[in-house]
Amino acid sequence: MDAGAGLCRACAAGLPRIPAERCALCQEEPAAGGGERCPGCRARAGPLFACLAGAAFAGAVEDAVHRFKYPAPGLRGLDPAAAALMRELVAWAAARAPGGAPDLVVPVPLHPRRLRQRGFNPAAELARPAARRCGARLDAAALWRLRDTPSQTGLGRGARRRNVRGAFGARPGWRAPARVWLVDDVVTTGATLAAAALALRRAGARQVVALCAARAFRGRPRGS
Repeated sequence: MDAGAGLCRACAAGLPRIPAERCALCQEEPAAGGGERCPGCRARAGPLFACLAGAAFAGAVEDAVHRFKYPAPGLRGLDPAAAALMRELVAWAAARAPGGAPDLVVPVPLHPRRLRQRGFNPAAELARPAARRCGARLDAAALWRLRDTPSQTGLGRGARRRNVRGAFGARPGWRAPARVWLVDDVVTTGATLAAAALALRRAGARQVVALCAARAFRGRPRGS
């Protein structure tokens, strides 16, 4: 599939892709090489081993994210062009994931009430092809959303962390394999992914790599 599926060649060429040489965790700063962390991220401990997105959340990518996440109700309303672009952005992120293929791919879950309202989980729609591409098993029920948290939109970094603290748990009795890819659509501050990764680590995962289609940066987009 063309990496710019759903876009003309000119728009595909103009996608604000995140360069491979950026830090594998914050993607803000340069790092020594693919899969490496910048000095600031090496000094910080956290549940995520890496957090990679395919492109900056801006321009055509931002438009595609909104068309993908907020279609007409249910899967039938999905925009095929936007969905194809989102899948390819996750594939670009996965190609830079340090450590090789995972043992398991897990989407960030929605709370059951929100899943009923929306009709589908955008993260699961991205995790399924990601698992198929790398030959790993998908487990969409490994993580549960324990609280129906308010939207993160408009919240600051600290408020986002507080909002999702303790919001996720692993399926009772389930043990995570060593290496897990955690998939979502967009990463802003990383608070949601960190909370979900912590639940996976507590369930036994030794290394959690987050993969997203797009990443929102403070200030100007950090494209190539």
